[in-house]
Amino acid sequence: NGPRGDKPFVAVNCAAIPRDLIESELFGHRKGAFTGATEDRCGLFHAAAGGTLLLDEVVDMPIGTQAKLLRALQERHIRAIGGNEETPVDVRVIASSNQDLEAAIRENRFREDLYYRLAVIRIELPPLRDRMEDVPALVQHFIEKLGKKFARHVTGIAGDALGRPAAARRGHPDCGRL
Repeated sequence: NGPRGDKPFVAVNCAAIPRDLIESELFGHRKGAFTGATEDRCGLFHAAAGGTLLLDEVVDMPIGTQAKLLRALQERHIRAIGGNEETPVDVRVIASSNQDLEAAIRENRFREDLYYRLAVIRIELPPLRDRMEDVPALVQHFIEKLGKKFARHVTGIAGDALGRPAAARRGHPDCGRL
């Protein structure tokens, strides 16, 4: 509903990108900047221009790239690998991790200054097991989504399925079926 609502949303899993390529993925590169750079390439900051860039598993980003990310957030400019010019960027950055970032800071795996730059608004989402009241809405969402995907008309789930513990559902003949 905000001013960036109709702009690009670009999600990147920092843990899934090889450590030596993540900087190029984020900031882009110029032809000849490294072996295999056969053409200029814009990065994900440019792809998310005006919108939102989600950095999932940000703690897995190499320390050197964390420093460049911090500078990009502070200065609102980026420089492609092998480039000389600074390019302004207007991107909202959201970072997420399933790891404890404060512990990663203590272990020197995550920059404290970057943490404080990213933690402007911090949202902690407890595991689903600690918020069971969310399960019915999630079940309904997936019934609708998978029903459309597999062209099935599903109106609900069997009787007491929501109330049964996970251990009791394992091995049940209907478990996992739509």
